[in-house]
Amino acid sequence: MKICVVGTGAMGSVYAGLLADAGNEVWALDCWADHIEAIRRKGLRVTGKSGDRRVRISATTRAADVGPCDLVIIATKAMDVVPAAESAKPLLGQDTVVLTIQNGLGSFEKVANILGTQRVIVGIAGGFGASIKEPGHVHHNGMEFVHLGELSGPQTQRLEDIAAIWINAGFRVQTFDDIHQLVWEKLICNVCFSATCAITEMTIGDVMADANAWAVASGCATEAFLVARAKRIHIDFNDPVAYVRNFGAKIPRAKPSMLLDHLAGRPSEISVINGAIPVEGAKVGLPTPFNTVVTALVRAKEKHLGLF
Repeated sequence: MKICVVGTGAMGSVYAGLLADAGNEVWALDCWADHIEAIRRKGLRVTGKSGDRRVRISATTRAADVGPCDLVIIATKAMDVVPAAESAKPLLGQDTVVLTIQNGLGSFEKVANILGTQRVIVGIAGGFGASIKEPGHVHHNGMEFVHLGELSGPQTQRLEDIAAIWINAGFRVQTFDDIHQLVWEKLICNVCFSATCAITEMTIGDVMADANAWAVASGCATEAFLVARAKRIHIDFNDPVAYVRNFGAKIPRAKPSMLLDHLAGRPSEISVINGAIPVEGAKVGLPTPFNTVVTALVRAKEKHLGLF
């Protein structure tokens, strides 16, 4: 399968490296010139839970170099998803499938508006703890799951075919009929650790080990769970605190992307993660004090750091 990964930051680089190592023709498309040049010269090194490998893949900053693909994976941050989708237009052939994988709420609707609802499938990835060590080298602490669902209906043969490609590359994949369940189960984990780690600059394990930090993190997760339930979204668990603790215990040394963004001097995805919970809570009449406060603190920190 010819695959283009649009946005080869930490997670996109893991996808690109492992999918290429499984025998697919993979292109990395990114505006980060140093990273692309390093991949061209030395290949993409992927280390961590999946082992240590260096994979030769095609890499470019120009979509016109790639041509039509069978699968386009949009793996950018949520705030970059609109320009990423626009840049992906030259990659589309008649039957190209677009898989968009972002944290938080709202991204897949934007991609569908630009590239077409019938093309789009939705992905959620969790438990990777990925980071770029240097241009051309990505590391990931875990490799828990990739969840996939059709945007416009139940599971289809094309969804199963795409899932098989990922499974063959070593990913743990589950397909869903209900994309809202898919999105919210991961969002509950994100809101638990993202803002708390970003504010305290602790790892996931450190947050779980500290009573005060854990009170805030688990409070954020519980609020998100209650909002999802009030919105009548099906969730496959009844104890959100046990769920997020089990998730975090698998990657205790990981730093969530929100903290990594701050450490790298980048603005975070706070608006679509913790910041989305007060917005959704207001729609169903539920107060969300934990998420309201940590969102305000992250925004204050980013302003102090000059990130916006």
